[in-house]
Amino acid sequence: MVTTPTRRPARTAGALAASAALALSLGTALGAPAAQASPPANNGKDVTATLFEWRFDSVAQACTTTLGPKGYGFVEVSPPQEHIQGPQWWTSYQPVSYRIAGRLGDRTSFKNMVDTCHAAGVKVIADAVVNHMTAGSGTGTGGTVYSKYNYPGTYQDQDFHTCRQPISNYQDRTNVQTCELVNLADLDTGSSYVQTTIAHYLDDLGSLGVDGYRIDAAKHIAATELAAIKAKTANPNAYWVQEVIYGAGEPIQPSEYTGNGDVDEFRVGTDLKRVFTSDKLASLSNWGASWGYLPSNQARSFIDNWDTERNGSTLNATYGNTYTLANVFLLASTYGSPNVYSGYSFTGTDDGPPNGGTVNACYQDGWNCTHAWRQIANMVGFRNAVAGTGVTDWWSNGNNAIAFGRGNRGYVAINHESSAITQTFQTGLPAGTYCDVQHGDPQPGGGCTGPTYQVGANGQFTATVGAGDAVALYVQPGTSASGASFNVNATTAYGQNLYVAGDAPALGGWDPAKALPLSSAGYPVWSLALSLPAGTSFQYKYLRKDASGAVTWESGANRTATAPASGNVTLNDTWRP
Repeated sequence: MVTTPTRRPARTAGALAASAALALSLGTALGAPAAQASPPANNGKDVTATLFEWRFDSVAQACTTTLGPKGYGFVEVSPPQEHIQGPQWWTSYQPVSYRIAGRLGDRTSFKNMVDTCHAAGVKVIADAVVNHMTAGSGTGTGGTVYSKYNYPGTYQDQDFHTCRQPISNYQDRTNVQTCELVNLADLDTGSSYVQTTIAHYLDDLGSLGVDGYRIDAAKHIAATELAAIKAKTANPNAYWVQEVIYGAGEPIQPSEYTGNGDVDEFRVGTDLKRVFTSDKLASLSNWGASWGYLPSNQARSFIDNWDTERNGSTLNATYGNTYTLANVFLLASTYGSPNVYSGYSFTGTDDGPPNGGTVNACYQDGWNCTHAWRQIANMVGFRNAVAGTGVTDWWSNGNNAIAFGRGNRGYVAINHESSAITQTFQTGLPAGTYCDVQHGDPQPGGGCTGPTYQVGANGQFTATVGAGDAVALYVQPGTSASGASFNVNATTAYGQNLYVAGDAPALGGWDPAKALPLSSAGYPVWSLALSLPAGTSFQYKYLRKDASGAVTWESGANRTATAPASGNVTLNDTWRP
């Protein structure tokens, strides 16, 4: 018989930081463009779809039919390792060994999934459960006979922390990181043997083509120990995103983990639930890192996940158009690297995946397929098209209708009022006819399966946006646009970053808080590609910000340039001390 953990009580803010459920998955302001978060650039695509508890063969099909065509950069798959038996979803989060032998498929199907997704242009992130093993004894899904603290061929009693009691105090760092998360055997991740064993597991997944890892229950492992594990892997530069749930006043904070990779920013989901259900959307005008979140380029943002959809801390698919519009806003905004969660309907919080994870068809057998909803999936293409632009032309009715542009590449209007609104919107879009991707799919050559809007030479268009609905327009890839490529040679000290500001709205109107961050990928040359209206003449200067936010402008007169009628003007500059 397999022993399972007892149901956990409802969590307070401190308990929420315990990671989640039995299983234990366990910037900048809105007006400034966010630096690309850590996922390795996948041709400019940074949106992840988490296909929770989907079998690997079903994931492969989704990569081919939906994720690749819609422009998703990444797919996150549920833990592949052998785990305890049982129908509940959280059995996937109690490892028995590091063999690929779980209910979602074997090693061959996993490898086929990775190869198929890569062929579709989608990279793969594997959910890695490395903080703990099981809460009891039994036989695993791959046939391994185990008992708590004894996993043949993998770990024995000495490989676990000596605090063999449940975590009881989230104000005590040692208690959180060495005691047991809902009675799960807690690995001694300070042990060189344990670190090496985990590193070898990640390397094995990497040998099958995995591009990155979600580190489950990372808060329950010291950041230094995770750094040591990463250093032992064959590819210490692989993408990591870590589950570290924020708890106000707690000693363990998400910011401790950014040296290892990105961190899931749970406050995004909780705040957007509050705004979309009890506050005003108009309050989102400065939404982003200024709300106390992690820096945009170190955060993965999301509306919900399998834990939060069950514990009620965030919106979920049962919220109807409120949930849809929150996802639309997230994908249209500049903050973080968005993760679209796609799960299934359930009646009990322990319910496992329908059909053991086989998805015969979307919207059947309880599969929600959120990643494929037109209003959400088409915003992935929107996000890819507007990458590198800031928020412009913000509008609100002072209540629950908002709209904003993304430079001269896109514009979105969101109406969460109880009745329709009719408004003439000012955009930065070039004159032309645009597909409303909320209600139709763009077609090759500029066609659209749904309604279109005409943007005039003044950048304006008029639309009636229904209650609980949205309109989204963007310049389709392959169409001509003008802009500027900024390149400045500048050496910096640790903690310093380079920005550019100028008199054009897209350059922040000389406001240092809205200055655009430059990429250090080619250090000492810092770079940024920016879309600008054709023929725009502008002034600009570079500035430096240190870790405290202190600003230093370069010396000398304002620099000047003009965006061409089409194509880019390339600006190769040197920092003036």
